[in-house]
Amino acid sequence: MMYFLAVLEPILFWGGLIVFLISLGMYAGRTKDVKSILQFWQPTIVFNQLENKVNRIGLAMMIVAVVIRVTLFVML
Repeated sequence: MMYFLAVLEPILFWGGLIVFLISLGMYAGRTKDVKSILQFWQPTIVFNQLENKVNRIGLAMMIVAVVIRVTLFVML
């Protein structure tokens, strides 16, 4: 089980990062507004429904990966 989680963690993290970046690419392709992506600290990005779902899936994958990493760290 521990080996499975150790293999799953980087897959989820990097996969989630790729999915997250795809959502930003979808937004940039639709709006041509790269400035909003580069200035991420300002709340100017307005995702459509699909972009928002893809974005949240990517973030959730990365959060699960971090939880797995912390769990493995505490258990070992």
